[in-house]
Amino acid sequence: MPRPRFLTTLAIIAGLTSSSTLFAQSIAAVDSSGANIAQAQAPQGTIVGWGSQVVGVNLNAAFTAIAAGGAHSLGLKPDGSVVAWGWNSFGQTNVPAPNSDFVAVAGGGYHSLGLKADGSIVAWGANTDYNGNYVGQCEVPSPNTGFVAVAAGLLHSLGLKADGSVVAWGSNSFGETIVPAPNNGFVKVAAGFGHSLGLKGDGSIVAWGRNSEGQTNVPGANSDFVAVSAGWYHCLGLKADGSIAGWGFNNAGQTAVPTPNSSFVAIAGGRYHSVGVKADGSIVAWGSNSYGETNLPEPNTGFIGIAAGVYHSLGLKADGSIVAWGYNDHGQCNVPATNANFIAVAAGYEHSLGLKVDGSIVGWGFYVPSVLVPTPNTGFVGVTTGGYHSLGLKGDGSIVAWGNNSYGQINVPTPNSDFAAVAAGEYHSLGLKADGVLVAWGCGILELDYEQCDVPSPNSGFVAVAAGEYHSLCVKADGSIVGWGCLEIDTGTQECLDPASGPPSPNIGFVAVAAGGHHSLGLKDDGSIVAWGSNAYGETNVPEPNSGFVGIAAGWAHSLGLRVDGSIVGWGFNNAGQTNVPAPNSGFVAVAAGREHSVGLKADGDSDGVPDVSDNCPMLSNPGQADCDNDGKGDACAISEGISMDCNANSIPDECDISGGTSQDQNGNGVLDECEPPVAIPTVSQWGLVLLTLAGLVVGTVLFGQKTRAADR
Repeated sequence: MPRPRFLTTLAIIAGLTSSSTLFAQSIAAVDSSGANIAQAQAPQGTIVGWGSQVVGVNLNAAFTAIAAGGAHSLGLKPDGSVVAWGWNSFGQTNVPAPNSDFVAVAGGGYHSLGLKADGSIVAWGANTDYNGNYVGQCEVPSPNTGFVAVAAGLLHSLGLKADGSVVAWGSNSFGETIVPAPNNGFVKVAAGFGHSLGLKGDGSIVAWGRNSEGQTNVPGANSDFVAVSAGWYHCLGLKADGSIAGWGFNNAGQTAVPTPNSSFVAIAGGRYHSVGVKADGSIVAWGSNSYGETNLPEPNTGFIGIAAGVYHSLGLKADGSIVAWGYNDHGQCNVPATNANFIAVAAGYEHSLGLKVDGSIVGWGFYVPSVLVPTPNTGFVGVTTGGYHSLGLKGDGSIVAWGNNSYGQINVPTPNSDFAAVAAGEYHSLGLKADGVLVAWGCGILELDYEQCDVPSPNSGFVAVAAGEYHSLCVKADGSIVGWGCLEIDTGTQECLDPASGPPSPNIGFVAVAAGGHHSLGLKDDGSIVAWGSNAYGETNVPEPNSGFVGIAAGWAHSLGLRVDGSIVGWGFNNAGQTNVPAPNSGFVAVAAGREHSVGLKADGDSDGVPDVSDNCPMLSNPGQADCDNDGKGDACAISEGISMDCNANSIPDECDISGGTSQDQNGNGVLDECEPPVAIPTVSQWGLVLLTLAGLVVGTVLFGQKTRAADR
């Protein structure tokens, strides 16, 4: 079956509230004034995304290094593990096991590199170009030992050996892997789109490979360089005096360093933009700003590292946190808001939305118009996503629609009121009225009209709604499902081969419904799932045990089921890992499925952006997960509970440790005097008399600080 361009929408927890609707995630209970009731009842949480778009990484945790690939990002943690997020269609964020002992990372166009402490390199992601042609950028040459640095270009890789030589592999379309002689004396490397850079110990730069824009022509006096960076078609070199030299393609001013060109300590080059860190911890950015890649974060202080992807930027702070900005078409900038207080999620063809408890919607992913929520971005109680369009349900019962409108899918019919739920297909939209009547729109082009907008009679008594690529589904108040439209289309004649319908008999007891590309899911009141339609990728093969489910979601060709224990089960098409739920697979309260990505909402009781199941202090905000003594209990909770900590691991509780205190330690044992245990004074009969002599003279008898005279004995 050919792969059409498909969306899909979302599903949530059945019974989240008495008024929750499935698939469209429309938590739409309102009182007579239009105030939202259900939002206060819905569990609040943190978003986790997997598959082709990985999001939900805790960027407040401690990191020691960062790297940016084409549309993915990497962070190195103090324990030697690597965290990766963003575009994952080629597995570039799937860090191979064991994820430990890494000391450096690099991001390429579609692949990633990690340097281990033993001097070996681990490579993951695409080993081909975007079209699947073999390149070999992930095949590290033997012997894979003795490396001290790594760099990743669009389709090639570089490794620096301890002996100062450079090893290059992958694409050689422009000579980028042919290291010029003499291949020695190198101390740093960088890789761009078809070109490579090597910094020598004498401060000179060697450049080779593609030179279409002069990117291998190092300008001026080729000396005194201390760092290099390779952008798409341009290069940057940091001088010992803190100035930056830029050369190569300058279509957007990416080589024109702003004044004053001084005091820089770190540099990075993206596709058409450049960034640098100053000695005072501030970032300077220049060049193209088409996607906000040069919009500096606030506060612009405390930075110690920088990285640049194709259209995004990363900054590493002195406290170990990471700040990301710029294009977020694949989640490379993570969830673009504080990842907390979400109550609903939705996943479209290549974009995602999250609904916050304050009634605002946050969007990320491909096709900018589908993620730009119209103003005022307030008062929403439900959200859903289509192929390249989005719908938001307001507390007053009106619908706001935005994104692609090629087929009229965002032209909400009048009267735009009294809606209680929404659903979005690839090219059409559905709105369920509070009185159980369904309204459908879109399908404006004849060749795309497969009757998915023709609601069957009687149009009444509907309680839940879902929209697929060319079909629609509704649950009736009696627990039956009604389906219409088309599940399978002849790619040649464009005729419908498989008209959509309801589920296999018995068509009773359903409480929720979800529509995928060419398949459908129904959730029964006994916790079982019924699946029907296309099974080209196993998307209708519900895993056993088929019980205990409380939520469902259908992607283009994969399916997700949320269990009552908070775990998610995935099945069907898994080309990008969209059915591989990340560990720990627990604590989920909602789920959504897109074309090749999945999104889950995890409970986060303290709203610190760390899911409760992973939080070392789930009742108190501790976003950085500080745990100075590594006892598994976050510092915030330890302090609150009055639990002693030993942050320097010297077996002395911090509150008694002289190394951090100002009190006295007269006996020099490292413990503050006020923390010493009380000592009983022995009697003479217990210890006898101790004579102290100085220079051989008897000066008296001291009994634990009580002085007596010998004559008194």
